[in-house]
Amino acid sequence: MILSRLSIVNFKNIAQADLHFSPNVNCFLGNNGMGKSNLLDAIYYLSFCKSYTRNPDSQNIRHGEEFFVLQGYYERNGNDEELYCGIKRRQKKSFKRNKKEYDRLSDHIGFAPLVLSTPSDNELILGGSEERRKFIDQVISQFDKPYLGTLIRYNKALEQRNALLRQECREEMLYDIWEEQMAQAAAEIYESRRRFLQAFIPVFRRFYGDISSQNEVADLVYTSHLTDGPLLAQLQASRPRDLAIGYTTRGIHRDDMEMMLGDYPMKRIGSQGQCKTYLVALRLAQYDFLREQGDTAPLLLLDDIFDKLDAERVKQIIRLVSSDHFGQIFITDTNRQYLDEIIQSIGSQYSIFSVNRGEFEVLEGKLP
Repeated sequence: MILSRLSIVNFKNIAQADLHFSPNVNCFLGNNGMGKSNLLDAIYYLSFCKSYTRNPDSQNIRHGEEFFVLQGYYERNGNDEELYCGIKRRQKKSFKRNKKEYDRLSDHIGFAPLVLSTPSDNELILGGSEERRKFIDQVISQFDKPYLGTLIRYNKALEQRNALLRQECREEMLYDIWEEQMAQAAAEIYESRRRFLQAFIPVFRRFYGDISSQNEVADLVYTSHLTDGPLLAQLQASRPRDLAIGYTTRGIHRDDMEMMLGDYPMKRIGSQGQCKTYLVALRLAQYDFLREQGDTAPLLLLDDIFDKLDAERVKQIIRLVSSDHFGQIFITDTNRQYLDEIIQSIGSQYSIFSVNRGEFEVLEGKLP
């Protein structure tokens, strides 16, 4: 997958931009708050139909304006593709592929695979289990089309069961209906997550070992109530307790992915550099996995990736992303030194842009 051109109008602090990209490495240099991350978010939007910041769509419209428009021009397996996203205040989002509107936005997920590493990834370690489930779900939904629909079915049934609990409903037949739907969907979701992590964890361990020069051992541990058996029996047994507290305590909505350094949780013992290493390894493993599973190489977006890392770990990351394995890369930094090292290591086509208050200028490049 190659993003050859991106047109932006009124997105966050970017009034207007029409950018042409290298098929290999694209570097964005500028101080914090100038718009580097906003550019990456625009690219992310065209892959996931939403901002990675999770802001409501209207909050991404430039201050004082009534709409924003994003248009991306791609090459995917030899075919030219155009993606369009347009949003007006108080109106429904418009999302099109080759000028044809999607009936459901979920149908687009996975068409333009993308991996994004940002400083906010720290929430994967420090935040609650919901953040880690979202990571798992986002990866799987990019290569397993039915997965997202199954997850939506589970969550709808969960909402209905929770509504019964809040109403202190005692009609067992009503619980039976929603619990059967939850159990069926949960079995499929659990199996998808289990298979994914079984294949993903060794790849993650390898990347962490490479970045840390094999000095540390990191791991991921999947935990789920479904390891205790089918969910239906657990839901039936937990009804009295759930009625007392007003929500569902058993199910795949409580799954977690424990992040370990040696025998201890990363959130308890990890230094800033170790946590950053962990997160970068997680994203590179995600890229590797999606490339192997899918029919096209994902885009790789790296936002401020070198912050909090020592020189040796920076060197190892530069070595990794400079390999032929990674396709088109978009990378931001405030320090040109690291960007120049990547370009020198790759020795192929590249573009360097300066970013200042939402405006972009091509500093130099080597294009086809």
